[in-house]
Amino acid sequence: MPKFVFDINGFSDFDEHVLQASATHPILVDFWADWCGPCLYLDPVLKAVVAEYHGKVLLAKVDTEEDENLKLAGRYKVRGFPTVVLIEKGEEVARFSSARTKPFVREFLDDNSQLLAAATNSTHR
Repeated sequence: MPKFVFDINGFSDFDEHVLQASATHPILVDFWADWCGPCLYLDPVLKAVVAEYHGKVLLAKVDTEEDENLKLAGRYKVRGFPTVVLIEKGEEVARFSSARTKPFVREFLDDNSQLLAAATNSTHR
């Protein structure tokens, strides 16, 4: 996986790699499960879009079948999978659920990320 895509395992991992890192980077948190068809469709879409931003946006993958990760999904009141939450400065900024297209994900980021808007304007598409 590219360095801007990483797996989360538990609360301390989430706190370090998502909440703390979100001070400087917008982070998409993908709550997913391997039995979920729409999750499997969305995975390559998210990875492709995040790659287009060349490290300005990070993607945290939270497999809800793993230990503490289901409780982590509960903390964010995730009701179904996939749910993608945008975290900036330690707080949820926006979210969407179900499988989406690349244009939708790009627009979601561009419309909702204040950190991305503040970053230098460089082409990412």
